[in-house]
Amino acid sequence: MDRHTKDKLMKGILWASAILTIAVLLIIIGFIVVKGSPAISWEFLTTKPLRSGRLGGIYPAIIGTIYLAGMAVIVATPIGVGGALFLTEFTREGKITKAIRFGADTLNGIPSIIFGLFGFSFLVFYLGLGISILSGGLTLAFMILPTIFRASEEAIRAVPIWDKEGSYALGASKLQTIWKVVMPQSVSGIVTGIILGLGRAAGETAPIIFTAAILNPVLPKSIMQPTMALPAHLYTLTSEGISMENAFGTALVLIVMVLIFNFAVSIIRKKKSIRR
Repeated sequence: MDRHTKDKLMKGILWASAILTIAVLLIIIGFIVVKGSPAISWEFLTTKPLRSGRLGGIYPAIIGTIYLAGMAVIVATPIGVGGALFLTEFTREGKITKAIRFGADTLNGIPSIIFGLFGFSFLVFYLGLGISILSGGLTLAFMILPTIFRASEEAIRAVPIWDKEGSYALGASKLQTIWKVVMPQSVSGIVTGIILGLGRAAGETAPIIFTAAILNPVLPKSIMQPTMALPAHLYTLTSEGISMENAFGTALVLIVMVLIFNFAVSIIRKKKSIRR
């Protein structure tokens, strides 16, 4: 096989892989849309569930999901980005930095049920936070922290060294260089990590079942109270066989929420890039 034929073969394999990936995604989303669309209505989106979800809507679960995912991102983002900055800008490469990266990669591969058990034993019982939005949000924050940390680190490392050296040559301090040079150029990669973490936090079931989710359809008045959440509600509807139509409707709403989160954060990223 000559070089030209090999290039064509590899190009065909890559195109086939991309098309297959997109096709699988469209099939999954299309299936959820077809099955879930009949359940979607204004009443479904704005009312409380009745009879364990057989009737009514999912409004408390939507609000609870926003609370939990929002708290997870608010807690994990400054820690993850700060840790990435420290590792790339304030320390030299060595055994400690390698150990930190290995720990982050290991933490990223831990099953979500383990995070749920940790949050249940440490946050709920040991710290006495109880089943609450705070416990669930912190558990989700621990879970998405490695994703944001590693994405931020790679984005910061991609900033050209000559840009930073030019800033130092003009008399800028370390913090000024980070704020004016490093962060604007790495914001795209950082936001990508935040989007990935946000999507994972919004869709996780196991951690919130142990730490935050309840079946009682009430709106929480503070972060120290438990809440409903779309993943937990979906799990209950399917595992108990309560209403598959409402289950698919809940899944569709969850997918749309994640897409809205991603779209909103992408708009913020574009605005930051334009200002820069």
